[in-house]
Amino acid sequence: MSRKTPPDRLTRVSDTMLTRLFRIAALAASLLAGTVPLACAQNLFAPRAHVNGSVITQFEVQQRQIMFELFNAPDNSDEAALDALINERLQVAEARRLGLGITEAELLEGMSEFASRANLGREEFVAQIGRAGVDVESYEDFVRAGLAWRKVLADRFQGRIIVDSDDTDRALNSPPAPKLRVLLNELIIPANTPDRAARAESLAPYISSITSFAEFRAAARQYSATASRDRGGAIDWLDLENLPPQLRGVLLALKPGEVTQPVRLPNALAFFQLREVDEVVQPATPVSVEYATFLIPGGKSELGYQQAAQIRASVDTCDDLYTVARGSNPEQLERETRPIGQVPSDVAFELAKLDPGEVSTNLTRAGGQTLVFLMLCERSYRSQDAETPDPERLRSALVNRQANAAADVYLSDLRANATIRYE
Repeated sequence: MSRKTPPDRLTRVSDTMLTRLFRIAALAASLLAGTVPLACAQNLFAPRAHVNGSVITQFEVQQRQIMFELFNAPDNSDEAALDALINERLQVAEARRLGLGITEAELLEGMSEFASRANLGREEFVAQIGRAGVDVESYEDFVRAGLAWRKVLADRFQGRIIVDSDDTDRALNSPPAPKLRVLLNELIIPANTPDRAARAESLAPYISSITSFAEFRAAARQYSATASRDRGGAIDWLDLENLPPQLRGVLLALKPGEVTQPVRLPNALAFFQLREVDEVVQPATPVSVEYATFLIPGGKSELGYQQAAQIRASVDTCDDLYTVARGSNPEQLERETRPIGQVPSDVAFELAKLDPGEVSTNLTRAGGQTLVFLMLCERSYRSQDAETPDPERLRSALVNRQANAAADVYLSDLRANATIRYE
């Protein structure tokens, strides 16, 4: 099954984390109390992967799975835990290569910051996750990797991602982005008593492994407790943005027919099978349009078209036309912004065919004696009376978007250039 890399290691801890601590305490206790056979205990330290010579053990993978469970990560599978640990090895190594270390004071502060997201102090948080089976060194490694990667990204990108007023204006005036929606089957198993919780957990591996629509429908009719069971778990289209953020990535990583790992709800386990993903283009009507015209003597003559071709080859945006017009009659170049309804009909028809930066030379003026070099500057989809968002918040959001994209590419490059060997 296709998996998506779990969210950033400093993902928000769920408010219900403490209520889930005891659900996996039995697993942790069996490891800590020595009830696991000696051979199994030894295998915990068997290598699972080698990353540029650094070994990741089975113990580390199991520790990370427990942490993902506590932190309500959308994917707490063995594969997801190993993938996260590989990323962290590369991130810490890159920090070391750049001479960026984490001091003891920074580590303690980072541990406190993370604990505060569960409304706990550092020591209380460590004690709580310790009772669930998380070794304090595993938690320290988790936080240390996150802090190291922050430093790497700051060193690499701070001050290099520039968002100016033109960028924010474009964002404000852009058409609505297409939205994604998903068509799912659901299966919800009650877990409101110890017996039901045990039964739900025992069924989880089977249900998550289903890849057939018919098999999932049969399982939903047999095990699900919701009204959709009579439809084999089928539910109507859901807008992706309305789903919990941690679930969105998991669903988009699935192929049709595949099923999520169990999603833990209060007193229940939920499973979702992907049927289809659809892109919904939002209705968008331009409110105004900005365009430029440069008048070329000669009309649709060979000479007129030749000059238009030369201009086209030298400009990419409407701003470039000012260089072209230098030394010409000021009336040759005109740039204006008009409401759609006030644009001359022949101009509006030509602009409708263009994207920003594109050109039309189909129009003439002065009885055909002047060729119109028409360029679309931009369309605005934002009404004049629309509320203006805080420009600093918008700029910050654009910077974060670019930074996240750059960080993903950076990590992908580290993985592509690494020597990773799986056991």
